[in-house]
This record gives sequence, C-alpha cells and structure tokens, in this order.
Amino acid sequence: MKVPAKVLATIGLGANLNDPAAQVEYALAELDRLPGTRLIARSSLYASAPVGYVDQPDFINAVAQVETGLAPRALLAALLDIEHRHGRERSFRNAPRTLDLDLLLYGNAHFHEEGLTLPHPRMTERGFVLLPLLEIAPDTVIPGRGRAAGWLASCAGQNVAILPPPAAAVNA
Repeated sequence: MKVPAKVLATIGLGANLNDPAAQVEYALAELDRLPGTRLIARSSLYASAPVGYVDQPDFINAVAQVETGLAPRALLAALLDIEHRHGRERSFRNAPRTLDLDLLLYGNAHFHEEGLTLPHPRMTERGFVLLPLLEIAPDTVIPGRGRAAGWLASCAGQNVAILPPPAAAVNA
C-alpha cells in the first residue's frame, strides 16, 4: 500500500486501571510525539460501562485524530508500543487494561490483513467510540459503512457519558 505524505488517522483510547483518566491523557500527549505525527484533534473524556467481560471497573475513553506520515502498520506498531509502556497486559479478551489504543480509521483505507483491519471492525458497534468521534469530527464517513452519525442509534442502550473537564481546566 502506497502511503501519501500525510494521512489523517483516527485513534480510540481507553483505560480502566491505574488512574485511567491520567493514562488516556498521557497517551494523547504521546501520540503528538510519534515520528512524523501531530495531534490534530482530541475529544473530551467519556466514561463507559465495560463491554464483553463486565465484571471490571468502568472505562475512560477518548478519540484522537492525528496527521501522520507513518504507514498503517508502523502507526499500529507505535500504538502497541505506547500500550506496552503503560503496562498493558493481554491476559484475556476484554480484560481490564491500563491502556488500549485502537487504530480506527486511516484516511480512506478499507482493507483487511492479518492483524490489521481498517476501518476498525467493531467501531460502529461502540458508543464509546462513536460519541467522542462525532464530537471532534461530526461529518466522519467510515469507508465502506457510511456516515458515523448513522450508526449512533444502534448504540443507544450503551452506558456512555461525557465527563466534565478537570477543575484546573475549567479555572484556567
């Protein structure tokens, strides 16, 4: 796959262990420091109930958009490295985690390879992805699936709530 000089990529962030809000905030800052990459937009933080394995703490989630010169696999490898530095362990599917970074969209890419599917195959099923995504990019079109806003109704029963900004940000 030939990669243009710069591509807009969308990343989902989530955590529910070890001060999850701080984990997500630190990861957002780390995205801006990736080679050839800059943070373009970031959503508010959202609280969400766990999906799949429900016997665990609620999650803190956000979505970020970056402009990057990294190819999709290189960007995914960088995201996995950030997760590892945050102590991410993959003990079982949907397990509690210190940090989860998902490559949701990469420009208009629409493909499946071993270990990487774009757009992310479950992003249209998750209110904790769609709500923050629509906050920062309300006109997003998901390649092969249509407008992101059109998928929100299917997530109506999910427990996702925007968090107020930290007091320090409000008083700044």
